Amino acid sequence: MTTTKPLPAKSGDWSSGDGILPGRATLGPLFLMFTTPAFSIIMFHVNTKMNSDFLSFASLCASEGFFRTVHDIWPTPWDANVWKMIFGFMAFELTLQKFMPGREFRATLTPKGNRPVYKANGMASYLFTLLVLLGLTYKEIIRPAYVYDKFGEILSSMNVFALLFCGMLVIKGHVAPSSTDSGSTGNPIIDFYWGMELYPRIFGWDVKMFTNCRTGMMFWAVGILCFAAKNMEVNGGALMPGMAVNVAIQLIYITKFFHWEMGYMCSMDIQHDRAGYYICWGCLVWVPSVYTSTSFYLAEHAPELSIGTCAAILFLGTLMVYINFDSDNQRYIFRQTNGKCLIWNRVPNKIVAEYATTKGETRKSLLLLSGWWSISRHFHYVPEILASFFWSLPAWHSAFLAPYFYVVYLTILLTDRAYRDDDRCRKKYGIYWDKYCAEVPYKILPGVV
Repeated sequence: MTTTKPLPAKSGDWSSGDGILPGRATLGPLFLMFTTPAFSIIMFHVNTKMNSDFLSFASLCASEGFFRTVHDIWPTPWDANVWKMIFGFMAFELTLQKFMPGREFRATLTPKGNRPVYKANGMASYLFTLLVLLGLTYKEIIRPAYVYDKFGEILSSMNVFALLFCGMLVIKGHVAPSSTDSGSTGNPIIDFYWGMELYPRIFGWDVKMFTNCRTGMMFWAVGILCFAAKNMEVNGGALMPGMAVNVAIQLIYITKFFHWEMGYMCSMDIQHDRAGYYICWGCLVWVPSVYTSTSFYLAEHAPELSIGTCAAILFLGTLMVYINFDSDNQRYIFRQTNGKCLIWNRVPNKIVAEYATTKGETRKSLLLLSGWWSISRHFHYVPEILASFFWSLPAWHSAFLAPYFYVVYLTILLTDRAYRDDDRCRKKYGIYWDKYCAEVPYKILPGVV
């Protein structure tokens, strides 16, 4: 165990940190809020109408004009059947979130000294959702491929819903915040983009659990299964091996997520990113659009792959998901047992660090120096990126960029997040974090960054 001499507690806000991406004050958020809704539709259109060829889309924009092109390809957001599907799915997941049995889980302390409490029923809700989907499909009550057929309208409608939802969250943050972990930055653009509240709740429902877990992540699983159903339709009832591997690795990853959901509720997304456009629109629109994009492409464009190739991809993808889970789980168990556990069959090395809440109260936290966390400070990002590469690999070289866009996006996202988390932890722990960095010098990949 490594310790350092305690320092006097200093009051300060360590709820966020700066990453490597520029323009976070106003211009960056404005740019993202103008471009990402359009890109969610462009991603859909290029995958379905242009064989995932972004170069052809760029050529179309050059000849017709970008705004004219986007206007022409934008699906209607006013399809009544689509809205019934959206609200039906959300109502079903909200019901499970509230009433599915689960133990009480108390998350880590916030900068303002609050401790959020959740019901740990994610895995049960996830399995029940998939069981209902399969049951309704078997009884021919629903046709899952209809989600694929209407996906453009779904994304268009979700853009409308998500923007209105984020606007409502700003109003709520001003007039009825759920906790003291809230407040305005004084910049209305940042308030909308970044959010007003860290842990907003509406009628007892936790907003970020709803948007991030029970809508975004849950649709990820449901969506790719619906896209697999479309693949079977276009192939005479047979599921292409590459499509099967793509969906299987993602389902293993998503199953891991819901098994570890309470660990996620202690992660950076929940602990430090407020509920605004960045998180809520991202989970309501960006996740369905971009995270499922490889499966959406493969539904009608899956190339022929040998069984041996598919088996190798499945093995390597599953291995990466396992390493990602094991690294996250090591830290989760370490925190839950207050360091009284074994990591790789050894008593873990740790730093006992002090920090202060914004009220000036001194608290202690443990920083793990063993297992996967002795390799780099964010080593778990490496297998996560590689897992996304392997579930994209069944697209092979059948299209340029689009099937692999998620891998590129995730690499940028997690690299920036590693820098943000480092900056936040340095603000929080001070000299203790410097000591930790001396013990574990690399952020993500040893010898590189």
